[in-house]
Amino acid sequence: MAAPRALRCLRVGLVFDLLGSHPPEADLPPDADAEFEPEATVEGLEGAIRRLGHEPVRIGNAHALLRAGGRDALPPLDAALDIAEGFGSRNREAWAPVLLEMLEIPALGSDALTLSLSLDKAWAKDVLGAAGVPVPPHAVLRGGEEAQHAALPGRFPLFVKPRWEGTAKGITAGSRVADAAALAREVERVVRLYRQPALVEPFLPGAEYTVTVVGNDPPRALPALQRALEVTTGIGLHALEGAPGSGRLEHHLPGVLDAALEKRLAELALAAFRALECRDFARVDFRLDAAGEPFFLEINPLPTFAPDGSFGILAELEGRPLEELLAEVIAGGLRRLGLA
Repeated sequence: MAAPRALRCLRVGLVFDLLGSHPPEADLPPDADAEFEPEATVEGLEGAIRRLGHEPVRIGNAHALLRAGGRDALPPLDAALDIAEGFGSRNREAWAPVLLEMLEIPALGSDALTLSLSLDKAWAKDVLGAAGVPVPPHAVLRGGEEAQHAALPGRFPLFVKPRWEGTAKGITAGSRVADAAALAREVERVVRLYRQPALVEPFLPGAEYTVTVVGNDPPRALPALQRALEVTTGIGLHALEGAPGSGRLEHHLPGVLDAALEKRLAELALAAFRALECRDFARVDFRLDAAGEPFFLEINPLPTFAPDGSFGILAELEGRPLEELLAEVIAGGLRRLGLA
């Protein structure tokens, strides 16, 4: 069904980071701009906005928004859609929302506080655990030496990743560690390359799923998607593909997504969405333990809208264009803002 058209044409700004636009720095990890978007994402969002009868306006990244706003050169906007990730800080996803708030431009998506809290995987797990969402135990380690005497969150194998990154940044085949020596090496690698603490948690052996949540009052969970796992390590294939030296990877889909599990995943995704006060859209990732029980991994209130991402897959499964699905999501956000 076509998305509803607006009563008047709105000018909707787009704030985004493009792949290849990360400022050059020495000693950057190879996946420094992994969360940035391809041109196809921006074009798809522009098409979705036009589908609603509105006018998209490209702003660029948060720094471009800052420059334009500071010079009063920003074109008149009725609203803005921010997908800019920023770089180098656990508050990076909040840069654009804060600027938009200061400029009094209504914004689609979650606000700055939700984005910063969600990006910090340790704090997000603490909040959601207190809200009743099952989360694995975890520890935050700040160096390889600390890993040698810290209280660990469980038995080996453990899993090590950066505390505040997304899009599987910092994850390699070595992120699953089987002993104390490997743990110390991996924590040291994360701290050195990504300039932040490492998050350590038990490696859950079951299938991995992602649930996209859209809308408000009430939000709704879209069909769960199972993620392929690399056969040797059991790590999500999406995390290892394209990594230097990864070569050809064998994968499998070990889970069975029956009605009971899908219902449970939807309930937990909605609980996480509400507990962190997300708005309009988010993606929630889960992994099953040995008993088949789902545990929260992370939530991304800035999910990719790329054609090969979750939204693209869901649109394909529904047999409709991605732009049509994105138009519905954007229309829901505009309704929340009282603009459509």
